[in-house]
Amino acid sequence: MSYDINAIRNIGIIAHIDAGKTTTTERILYYAGASHRMGNVDDGTTITDFDPDEARRGITIYSAAITCRWKNSTINIIDTPGHVDFTAEVERSLRVLDGGVVIFSAVDGVEAQSETVWRQADRYGVPRICFINKMDRIGANFETVLGDIQSRLHATPLAVQLPIGAGSPPDENCFQGIIDLITMKALYWDAESLGSKFEEREIPENMLEEAQLWRHKLLETVAEMD
Repeated sequence: MSYDINAIRNIGIIAHIDAGKTTTTERILYYAGASHRMGNVDDGTTITDFDPDEARRGITIYSAAITCRWKNSTINIIDTPGHVDFTAEVERSLRVLDGGVVIFSAVDGVEAQSETVWRQADRYGVPRICFINKMDRIGANFETVLGDIQSRLHATPLAVQLPIGAGSPPDENCFQGIIDLITMKALYWDAESLGSKFEEREIPENMLEEAQLWRHKLLETVAEMD
């Protein structure tokens, strides 16, 4: 298979320990068709935690790279350690990244190592997007995490998606999907397909006004960019 060198990207997955980096990487690989099953950190069956010590301890120790295809692009995903003891390993990876996905727990928000890796990414000029994970956990709060990012990382987060609900069943307001502020459509994932399939619907009426406000903020900020 031939690859267009202009369509190759090195993307790092970076975060504080237990924010869900390796699990998110497993999802990406599964959805992109690079793997046929999703490994589990607790079972030691994830693709990127290949070292016996990583499998035994349930944490990432070494940065691991794996390639997947998405549409016409080739993406080298680098899963980095989140533990403070392996900060140097993260910094080594940042030198080669075209961009980073910084993962935050929707429950814990910005944590100590989040601040460290954010400063490192600033130093190397790595463009970043933020992914707020674990919206299905008790205590998850999307807006609190955005506030954390602004106050603790001195960044200006700009939402492109909104969560529909938070927490898990049987809570009737549990996390069900997201609102895409670009297309202004609601997306609901199919649990049986492990999220690889989704249904597009109209935005729920009780969230329409909120979505319009967030979209206005998005467009306003983009218009101010050079």
